[in-house]
Amino acid sequence: MKFPDYQNIFTQVQVQSKPEMGMDDQGNNMMEERTGKPFFSTFVGLFGNAQIGPYYVGWTTLVAFATGIAWFVIVGFNMLAQVGYSIPQFIRQLFWLALEPPSPEYGLSMPPLDEGGWYIIASFFLLVSVMTWLLRAYLLAQQHKMGKHIFWGYAAAVWLFLVLGLFRPVLMGSWSEAVPYGIFPHLDWTTAFSIRYGNLYYNPFHCLSIVFLYGSVLLFCMHGGTILAVTRYGGDRELEQIYDRGTATERAALFWRWTMGFNATMEGIHRWAWWFAVLTPITGGIGILLTGTVVDNWFIWAQEHNFAPMYDGSYGYADYGSYEAFIGKEN
Repeated sequence: MKFPDYQNIFTQVQVQSKPEMGMDDQGNNMMEERTGKPFFSTFVGLFGNAQIGPYYVGWTTLVAFATGIAWFVIVGFNMLAQVGYSIPQFIRQLFWLALEPPSPEYGLSMPPLDEGGWYIIASFFLLVSVMTWLLRAYLLAQQHKMGKHIFWGYAAAVWLFLVLGLFRPVLMGSWSEAVPYGIFPHLDWTTAFSIRYGNLYYNPFHCLSIVFLYGSVLLFCMHGGTILAVTRYGGDRELEQIYDRGTATERAALFWRWTMGFNATMEGIHRWAWWFAVLTPITGGIGILLTGTVVDNWFIWAQEHNFAPMYDGSYGYADYGSYEAFIGKEN
């Protein structure tokens, strides 16, 4: 038997017909709750479903977009002001520009606009946008009588967002502990944060976060690769695989059992991937929240808990009992 050779690693054959409007759980047309005339995009079809629209626009969507645009405009104009409103310089220096949080002396108070006030205002709009979009995910799942898995998955990412920009700065007593808005300044903050607290790599929750991050990438790649490998048998048509078992599911399951030692079911692989992805920001957020509030130096903490090695005197400070004692002696 000769199998079709039009399948490739990127996409499936694009089928364009009458647009799908969608139905609710009662089988009624949902077009009245959506806006925009649907159309097809061949380019978008390379990555997913080629149909664009119709869209669902509720009050949560409007609030999220309005406040998100407000945050974007405030950050953008502050960056533009830093280069004298020069568009060429703005484009040239975009990766280095930033909207910085207030200085430590302001604590949790509202500083002047040019000294961090714009950062606080922008952060407020971003907070409203993110939380409203989270509410949108919950309400839509509830409306469709779905499980809340997407809501909780997004909430895990929001947890890390809140730790970095709200919870930890409040516990530390200063908005200066928040992360600046900018590409390279954000990366610089991450590096300085790790150095300041004794190498974040020794934070056990950071370690767990990396484990779940790499695990998520591996599971996603394995699942995607497995399904693409059996599309020639109809493995991508999950509905048919449920009620009309063919060779695709059996081949995929047998491959996993032979290579991994266990049989990954259609439900099980999604559950594994969901938990690995959700636990990545949850554990990372816990590690960030404990940094500076509970643990001041993760390397010394790791040494005290037999997590990091105790070096001999040739490395400088082991003879003094602790890093702090070594620094005091040197000074």
